[in-house]
Amino acid sequence: MPDVTTGDHYFTAEPTTSAAPREVEFSAAGRDWTLASAGGVFSAARLDPGTGVLLRKADLPSAATSGALLDLGCGFGPITCVLASCAPSATVWAVDVNARARELTAANAVRVGVADRVRVHAPDEVPDDVAFAQIWSNPPIRIGKAELHELLGRWLPRLAPAGVGWLVVARHLGGDSLQRWLVDQGWQVGRQASQKGYRVLRVTR
Repeated sequence: MPDVTTGDHYFTAEPTTSAAPREVEFSAAGRDWTLASAGGVFSAARLDPGTGVLLRKADLPSAATSGALLDLGCGFGPITCVLASCAPSATVWAVDVNARARELTAANAVRVGVADRVRVHAPDEVPDDVAFAQIWSNPPIRIGKAELHELLGRWLPRLAPAGVGWLVVARHLGGDSLQRWLVDQGWQVGRQASQKGYRVLRVTR
């Protein structure tokens, strides 16, 4: 949602909202987490409910998982930190247009001891030759349908041939229509779970 005083959205590249540092506590992957957050980023005050559903219901990577994993729209980094902790042989690319979100994700990767395997970048900084074994995203639905389709159309084709994408979308914000659109684009899409009004979608070639 936008900041009422500045007009900032969580997908603003350079937020001007006061940082107002805070910490967010949540549980995922069998452990408790405390990560740094701040104003001007997505779900700054708590773990977003959709992200929570995604981390509970999607198949988290294992210790045997290797290769490159993508956290698309990383925010302050909860998905990145969980993925990197679950998969010590993998490299996690954390991508966000929001500079403050990237700074927080980098700091949180240091906090939880995974910074050596986390690459934090703006979208255009990711090398074109990187293919992803997994793509994880709570995508920014509020940027608009056309922009969302463009975003997914840019990144999902970067899945490795046997790769898998995990998306979470609120049903009332178009989760079912997004699933149909992905199928129309030629993707294999399964509904992994439905919980608390969210759809967890498993996307493969």
